[in-house]
Amino acid sequence: MRLLLLALLAFSPALADPPFDIAAHYTKQEFRIPMRDGVHLFTAVYTPKDTSRKYPILMARTPYSIEPYGPNSYPNHLGPSPKFAEDGFIFVYQDVRGRFQSEGEFVEMRPERDHPRGPNEIDESTDTYDTIDWLLNNVPNNNGKVGLFGISYPGFYASAGLIDSHPALVAVSPQAPIADLYMGDDAYHNGAFFLIANFGFYTFFNKQHNPVLPAREPEFKYGTKNGYNFYLNMGDLADSNKKYLHGANPYWTDIIDHPNYDEFWKSRDILPHLKNVKPAVLIVGGWFDAEDLSGTLKTYRAIQHQSPQTHLEIVMGPWVHGGWSRSPGDKLGDISFGAKTALFFRDEIELPFFLHYLKDAPDPQLPAAYMFETGKNAWRHKAQWPPANAAPKRFYFAPNGKLAADPPAAASAFDQYTSDPNNPVPFFNKPTLDMDREYMDADQRFVEHRPDVLTYQTEPFTDDITIAGPISPSLFVSTTGTDSDFVVKLIDVYPDNAPGGLGGYEQLVRGEPFRGKFRNSFEHPEPFEAGKVQHIHFSMPDVYHCFQKGHRIMVQIQSSWFPLTDRNPQTFTNIPTAAPDQFVKATERIYRSYDAASYIEVNLENPGIQR
Repeated sequence: MRLLLLALLAFSPALADPPFDIAAHYTKQEFRIPMRDGVHLFTAVYTPKDTSRKYPILMARTPYSIEPYGPNSYPNHLGPSPKFAEDGFIFVYQDVRGRFQSEGEFVEMRPERDHPRGPNEIDESTDTYDTIDWLLNNVPNNNGKVGLFGISYPGFYASAGLIDSHPALVAVSPQAPIADLYMGDDAYHNGAFFLIANFGFYTFFNKQHNPVLPAREPEFKYGTKNGYNFYLNMGDLADSNKKYLHGANPYWTDIIDHPNYDEFWKSRDILPHLKNVKPAVLIVGGWFDAEDLSGTLKTYRAIQHQSPQTHLEIVMGPWVHGGWSRSPGDKLGDISFGAKTALFFRDEIELPFFLHYLKDAPDPQLPAAYMFETGKNAWRHKAQWPPANAAPKRFYFAPNGKLAADPPAAASAFDQYTSDPNNPVPFFNKPTLDMDREYMDADQRFVEHRPDVLTYQTEPFTDDITIAGPISPSLFVSTTGTDSDFVVKLIDVYPDNAPGGLGGYEQLVRGEPFRGKFRNSFEHPEPFEAGKVQHIHFSMPDVYHCFQKGHRIMVQIQSSWFPLTDRNPQTFTNIPTAAPDQFVKATERIYRSYDAASYIEVNLENPGIQR
């Protein structure tokens, strides 16, 4: 959630300064809309001054403030992109319950209720329903149709609006929606805590006593520009709470007090509630989204499987978190995508979707899956995702750092390294205090020769190969410790003669950590028995990437990724309160024998190619 503030910027009415004059074309009103339990939610409504026709309502709900406040204070931007304001909608922005000018108590990822009964059974779905009902009856000149959109946390609120939705809600676009904070979204990835993102976020996202006008939180003073050193010296997470946040932020405390997948997290998983969805849904995400790529894909799959009658579409582009709304989308770091992909999305996909469902414009005939193939840098239309012609392919770890098509034949073979939690492997090749989004496709050569990183790679491919869908590592491991992390990175190795200064570049395509004590259960962690071979199998978020002719697939294995994730002390303990003497070196082994064959499985869209 560290970069969820960017989601605010992505949809906020104060984003840019386009030539279209909002104040000249829209009238602003502010309301305190009553919910069924008597709580009032602060809402800004912008209606077109041209009343010669009726307009649909397009709404966004946010915990990040709907400033500027005041009926005479106008933003520079309305809607997902400038063309929406030019076309004409009734735009509605709302502070969610317990944030800024809205009354009530804010609850982080408020749990959903199934079919709430009575005035006091509320959740984000009922607040959305009640808001829509009030707007239809109190905002003149509306055409009876409502759309809902939002990015990241506001994307979660868009998803919540789908549940037991108001009949007038006909089109919803959850974009990079948080779905399950523990299982792969902002907080934990396979049990490993995303440290740098969450600490940075909770230094400014605090509990409020409402109503309150927005005030800029004082900037947190790190005392250094080197995040690696700052977090290494931080101590355990409990100490960080006392030392830096002074126990004053209950949201941070909740996260570090629940390192296992307990009822706190399970109750906040919105996915099981996405059933019988009535509105048309456009899910949007980025292949390089470091925050909520998992939530995007899981939201799509949940609706696809639990509500098959829903008109459902997904768009995935070469974007960071919210990058489709605020940038050209033409590059990330050193990697170019060949076109302004975000502009294309905004004009040719997003706007036509809402115009069709809210204004009866022609059907844009969007495919079920509108997917950008990285590597090839081309948009593809797919009838389903993953594509029907994708077939699983395993690449086995082999001697001398090779990735092989055939399983190993050796009776006993392994590679090993020593992992030192006091000298963890950095996640990025530049000093940073933030979760720099460029790490998602950054060159990995800066760690390739570290003694605590194992590297395996194929021979150069003789043809293009494209992988489409999730990636599944299957590792046979042992450790001399009683707990260890295992980080798996899938990398595209460019040939030495690659153009554009990318010769030998090792582009990260996908990387994920796995906290070993959760290998059998995220609810009930188990220690390792020193030296005993254990199996770890998990799924990494989807990719759609072409390894072009002459390129190689590389896999790197390591046991730290710092400070992207917190350090595993390699002692079986409650990590947030681990003592300094519990952080110990451990020898990690990755096995590659016939009865313990470690591999990485991908889905090849052209499975006839074996190399």
